Amino acid sequence: MLRVPVLSLEGKPLMPTKPSRVRRWIKEGKAVGKFNKLGQFYVQLLVEPSDPKTQSGSLGIDPGKYFSGIGVQSAKFTLFTAHLELPFKKVRERMDNRRMMRRGRRGRRINRQIPFHLRPHRQKRFNNRKQDKLPPSIKANRQLELRVVQELCQVFPVTDIYFEYVKADVDLTSGRKGAKSGKGFSAVMVGQKWMLKQLGKLGNVHTIYGWQTSNLRKHLGLEKSKDKSERTASSHAVDGVTLAGYQFLEYKAHYSGNNHGHSWQGNVAITPCQFMVIKRPPISRRQLHLMLPSKGKKRRKYGGTITRHGIRKGDFVKAEKAGKVFSGWCSGDTAKQVSVSDFSWKRLGQFTASKVVLLQRSTGLICKQETDFVGATVC
Repeated sequence: MLRVPVLSLEGKPLMPTKPSRVRRWIKEGKAVGKFNKLGQFYVQLLVEPSDPKTQSGSLGIDPGKYFSGIGVQSAKFTLFTAHLELPFKKVRERMDNRRMMRRGRRGRRINRQIPFHLRPHRQKRFNNRKQDKLPPSIKANRQLELRVVQELCQVFPVTDIYFEYVKADVDLTSGRKGAKSGKGFSAVMVGQKWMLKQLGKLGNVHTIYGWQTSNLRKHLGLEKSKDKSERTASSHAVDGVTLAGYQFLEYKAHYSGNNHGHSWQGNVAITPCQFMVIKRPPISRRQLHLMLPSKGKKRRKYGGTITRHGIRKGDFVKAEKAGKVFSGWCSGDTAKQVSVSDFSWKRLGQFTASKVVLLQRSTGLICKQETDFVGATVC
């Protein structure tokens, strides 16, 4: 049974409830329906709740380099799952382009035919070699995960957060994993401490290793897809749910007569719930001009989010053309038309600006509701 998030009159998360009860509350004027920045429907009560007490809820995060999985779980219900498409590749590509353009400008500015001490090199204004900041591509990954977690903590009563901790040991000379060199590196490892520090502001944070996640997933009877790019709950969201299940299960020793060993103790139910695919809109930042000059040695402006028709790039819109209605995200414009793209950012078409209606302003995220996550109940 699916669950709908509920907020109190003061905006405090309460225990999610059944859709039938939500419909009755809205009909009787006891609650009002709203949408958060993930496009997720929830209700806020207009009266005092009959029981403001909440049970413990947990949130699991399976971080990755290109994709991440998130799951929200209570003892009796799976509340939410999500598959995040991380901006690692796009950010790294843009940083490479920025570096290339900067070197090109410096090459045109500096005359290398004169001695070095006479060249117009600008002196450094500050120490930029401190090595105390995250690479932009990895920071963008962690910020997207943190943004989604913050939105979920505002509508679900999350008390504990379970984060899959990556610990790799790589021999820097041979490149082999597992070599006892004492020095490890992985793109997923970088930024973990920063992420754990930010999550600590939202709830109690616990770290779980990958092999522990795998053991519990097998115990719960959940299957994981081998294709990590698949937009399904079984690719990464299943690990998010598994991590969240650690709040209610524990691997303990047991003794009975002459037998002894370890087993999972506790109760948790994995149930159907909402599943979403979330990513950032691939919008180019505003530039003064294109990278390559066009004919006449002039370059047109490029990038940015503002259009000439009162609609911003990334806004969710409805457009009509030849009697057909399309829904998508604004991705560009011309003098008289607006470009609308689907979730994969493939253009659905160019529509007359007067026939494009704004449905929701851009939140910096584009979310798509997929089929419900289906799991097996375990007691």
